[in-house]
Amino acid sequence: MAETSTLIRNVRVLDGRENVLSPPRDILVQGHLIARISDAGEPPPPADAAVIDATGHIMTPGFIEGHSHLMFQMPILEGLFADEYHIALTSVEQVRSVLMQGFTTVRDLAGNTFSLKRAIDRGVLPGPRIYPSGAMISQTSGHADQRPLNAPMKMTCSCMSLLTPLGGHMVIADGVDEVLGAVREQLRQGASQIKIAVGGGTGSQNDPLDVVQYTMAEMQAAVDAAGDWNTYVSAHVYNPKGILRAVKAGVRASEHGNLGDEAALTAMAENDVWLSPQVLTYTVYPPGYTPAQKRKHDEAYAAIDRMFTLTRKIGFTRIAFGTDVICDPKLMANLGQEFVLRSQWFEPAEILRQATWQNAQLLALSGPRNPYPGTLGVIEEGALADLLVMRGNPLADLSILTRPAENLAVIMKDGQLFKNELAQPAI
Repeated sequence: MAETSTLIRNVRVLDGRENVLSPPRDILVQGHLIARISDAGEPPPPADAAVIDATGHIMTPGFIEGHSHLMFQMPILEGLFADEYHIALTSVEQVRSVLMQGFTTVRDLAGNTFSLKRAIDRGVLPGPRIYPSGAMISQTSGHADQRPLNAPMKMTCSCMSLLTPLGGHMVIADGVDEVLGAVREQLRQGASQIKIAVGGGTGSQNDPLDVVQYTMAEMQAAVDAAGDWNTYVSAHVYNPKGILRAVKAGVRASEHGNLGDEAALTAMAENDVWLSPQVLTYTVYPPGYTPAQKRKHDEAYAAIDRMFTLTRKIGFTRIAFGTDVICDPKLMANLGQEFVLRSQWFEPAEILRQATWQNAQLLALSGPRNPYPGTLGVIEEGALADLLVMRGNPLADLSILTRPAENLAVIMKDGQLFKNELAQPAI
């Protein structure tokens, strides 16, 4: 099939890396790549190019959601008892919503998204690029152990389904051998990175935030197995002891980190470990949360200011952008709130960089397991053509990103237009 060409004319660019507003530019897209960036009107467009007049608008790279759960968007109890068809059909609507909010790429950090990813990649349904982790892996009593208290104990039950509860969305693995098997299974399925839980969480019933999960040997086994496939491990963890153990084991990203102290964050900085924090998910209680879960949620929310203040103090810059919304389709429909919430600690240009160029560097840690080779998160010649054209200037008003239906005039992923409200110029 012949490559399509699109020229987006006379648009001012925030490139994702520097995020300094450019003079008017013409952006030529050929196939799935940005082929040329030139001064507006120079040179004339190719004869076969579709032309979009973006005069008065601003372009950014497509946003990258660095911590998502596309398969977990129904109330907790409903999700625990839903069949896989129900979960899958719910996820179809979520990926459409995420894309139409301008998120052209998602790093999914727990959930059996492998078939969903294949359907999107093959054009069966619209959605973002997915970097899948597959099942989150944890110990018995860990963050992925979602069994009710009246469930059979793992060591007294011969039912192997206990090792893969929730249809492969989570895995309970104890000891080096089971951890190796669980990691290798996700890699077999096509995981671009591995997610393990090394501390308590708010979404689980039975593990306080201060507990550390997995011994050094178990963590190291996960890191070694992922490293043998030339990719990396990301760790769910809030508390400093868990962060320090994960850093020592070779984990490359810490998800959440809200309770991290200066020593833990400094160790991360010194070892090039990414901090992947979120704000939006803590602003509401996910439907179905118990009083105990709400208390943990409040504890995590209260610690965010201290965490970000410490990153400023020590000059920590490897900060990703994500939302971690679970069990709440209504909140999932307004991911742009994360931009506004972060403005308490960061300038708009910093936040836009986190959601574009910086997140792309985090994705690149997957090395040869990267399912979408190419340059993401920046507007430059040769980069993948994930582009947004918006009404209004996010450097002046990030709240425009909370109204994507109104303010995103063009959404392009991989050179394909999924939304275009701008007319061709008159000839």
